[in-house]
Amino acid sequence: MSVQLKRFVALLIGLFILYTAAFGAFDSLIQRSLMLTLVITLAFLSYPLEISGVSRLVTRGFDALLWLVSCAACLHVTWTANEILTTLPWAEPSDMVLIGVLVVTILELARRAVGIIFPILVITGLAYAFLGNLLPGRLGHSGFDIYTITETLYLSDIGLWGTLTGIAATVIAAFVLFGAVLLHTGGGQTFMDLALLISGRSVGGAAKMATVASASFGTVNGSAVANVATTGTMTIPLMQRIGYPAPFAAAVEAVASTGGQITPPILGAAAFIMAEMIGVEYLRIALAALIPALLFYIGVFLTIDLVALRKQVGFVPREEIPSARQALNPVRLLPVLGGLTGLIWMLVAGRSVAFSAAFGMACIVVPYVVLNLAVYRRPRETLRALLDALVAGGNGVIIIALMLAGAQILVSLINMTGIGVKLSSLTVALGGESTVLVGLIVAVACLILGMGIPTTAAYVLVAAVMAPALIAIGIEPLIAHMFVFYYATISVITPPVCIAVFVSASLASTRWWPVAVNAVRLAAVTYIIPFMLLSYPGLVWSGSGFDIFEAALSGSVLVVCSSILLSGMPTRGRWVFSLVLYGPAAALALVPAHWALAVALILTLAGLVLGRPFSRRQLREAEANP
Repeated sequence: MSVQLKRFVALLIGLFILYTAAFGAFDSLIQRSLMLTLVITLAFLSYPLEISGVSRLVTRGFDALLWLVSCAACLHVTWTANEILTTLPWAEPSDMVLIGVLVVTILELARRAVGIIFPILVITGLAYAFLGNLLPGRLGHSGFDIYTITETLYLSDIGLWGTLTGIAATVIAAFVLFGAVLLHTGGGQTFMDLALLISGRSVGGAAKMATVASASFGTVNGSAVANVATTGTMTIPLMQRIGYPAPFAAAVEAVASTGGQITPPILGAAAFIMAEMIGVEYLRIALAALIPALLFYIGVFLTIDLVALRKQVGFVPREEIPSARQALNPVRLLPVLGGLTGLIWMLVAGRSVAFSAAFGMACIVVPYVVLNLAVYRRPRETLRALLDALVAGGNGVIIIALMLAGAQILVSLINMTGIGVKLSSLTVALGGESTVLVGLIVAVACLILGMGIPTTAAYVLVAAVMAPALIAIGIEPLIAHMFVFYYATISVITPPVCIAVFVSASLASTRWWPVAVNAVRLAAVTYIIPFMLLSYPGLVWSGSGFDIFEAALSGSVLVVCSSILLSGMPTRGRWVFSLVLYGPAAALALVPAHWALAVALILTLAGLVLGRPFSRRQLREAEANP
């Protein structure tokens, strides 16, 4: 019964998302409160309370009480939305009870879904709002009573019902559903087949296939961890079968899935939030992420290639690679092309992001239904796939909506208390006039704040607290937000709380620490690219054509040199020779000067000419004569 009820509620959420995306959202408070009501209901069904030694009747009773009061709190806002927006009512004791239970519910469900770290951050924010007046010095504030906090969080559109909850209930929900429809109508298998077809017969093909497949999934998936869990079950065993050590195979999957979060067009759903926070068009955000994402994947591909050559890891077996006819099966391929084309067409035409996603879904469903009925004549299976897509979309929005609702609470408290401005001022004071030093402080803070938190919520948190520090020293808002976004994203593969690594290590049946070491090595360039953004604004398409070319060339030099060094591929068998050539070249690529780039190019070319790569022919001969 509970499984069927869970499926029914998920289907309701999917239909709600589809309707409001296609025909327009309800008024802001109504849309957000209704969505949160549905999400909380599904979250209780998906993550019931389990306490060892406590009877199920007690835990289910506790859940039922929390669900009832929290839904009442949401529906009260739905009913009084107009009054809240027009009269700004005073807080009553009943309002305090409702918002108190609602906040506890959101944090408890977030704890069950993703762990304790994020709820602790929000609780810290609440404690600071209530007790910050007791702190001495610059970190203290004048204090807020429970009435003010209730009115801000509950009876306004700048607290819990603010922008982040609104984006989760509209734009991000629409894209989560778009991704679910795309994957359930054949897109998932198409991505895997194309990845195998493109990279399977190259050196280290299994690892490259994992990278391509995970990047493809990641562009329509809002979570690196979910991406690992989805694609890792297929890619990690294949990599292990052809000879990759388990820690390296798991690391490739973790890094590739994380890279999907920084890859246009969706950036793990953070692109929409970033566009809203800095007031630029969504397409500008997607364009700004293009060159850094290409550099990231070039670095990963090159490192994989060189490691495969050094370790003599072969190719994916021919029998496991689909033919071009299978991979390009029009019944599966045309819906994918139709959906992506329809989505981009509407975005370029200037339509809203949510409507563009709805139009993209229509461009998926129509050819999918027509082709399946015409070719396979399976109406029941076709309908089931569409219903499964709606259910998957409903399930997919749970964690994102909960985390963004919690993040909205925290952001509103940060704005109310002014702690974000104070921390930014402190960062600037510590870093002085040095862009590099301020950047280092911000980077470390972002990695710490983002640990254990899904990508989107991590970005929201670091953008509210740390991005203003970079803006204060003259960095463009777009570059500042891209900087903190990158570090918030790679926190999921950065020890000690590297949740994407934990999941991939469990799939590979190996210890997490070697996986984390390999993941940091594979993604090492990603830790440096944000600093290149500070030196080379051309990486986000700012400046002249020459500025963009120079930035891309410098990034390419950095990626090539770093990948060769990190892969363990020595030049003519001598590590010292490699370090002398590629180490200075990588360092000089970071210096925004023409002479530095020229010297870096010379050193890189010298290394490539003098290098002695392992023979690819030897690998092919070994495969032919095992």
